[in-house]
Amino acid sequence: MTEFIKFKKIPRLSREIVITEKIDGTNGVIYIGEDGEFLVGSHTRWITLENDNHGFAKWCLENKEELLKLGKGFHYGEWWGQGINRNYGLKEKRFSLFNTAKWSNYSVRPKCCYVVPILYTGIFDTEIINGVLQQLKMTGSNAAPGFIKPEGICIYHTVGKIYFKKTIINDDKPKNEIKNESC
Repeated sequence: MTEFIKFKKIPRLSREIVITEKIDGTNGVIYIGEDGEFLVGSHTRWITLENDNHGFAKWCLENKEELLKLGKGFHYGEWWGQGINRNYGLKEKRFSLFNTAKWSNYSVRPKCCYVVPILYTGIFDTEIINGVLQQLKMTGSNAAPGFIKPEGICIYHTVGKIYFKKTIINDDKPKNEIKNESC
């Protein structure tokens, strides 16, 4: 007989969300295993010095001792700055962690890491989400103050444990359509 699969509980929408700035770089992940295994990845694959992604593997290996302070598990973030997508007017590259609940406190995260800027924490409300996006559009990046063309926002629904994103430009189009338009 087929195993019964219980329908998952549906989280209530009107619960806490955390809105952060969506940084236009390239996704990065650092994995630290139980046995001290240290792996570095991009959005879709593990990377190495020979098969790097904008120098992320090289940076991770150079900062390995400090990055081990992240502890066991997968640590996701954005590798961004000079030479990557919007550049943000930076002369260096940065790694900004996504887990704001764990890493917003500078004194506990590795000194070589940043964290994505929190723009709002509170109950889900589409008017607030749209207002935060408009504010970002008007005032520019919080991740790189002075940069006037930020990409957008990420909305993390804490009970649903899911991210959503809204971009300032072309939010209504899939990413592959936007790339095709620029060709």
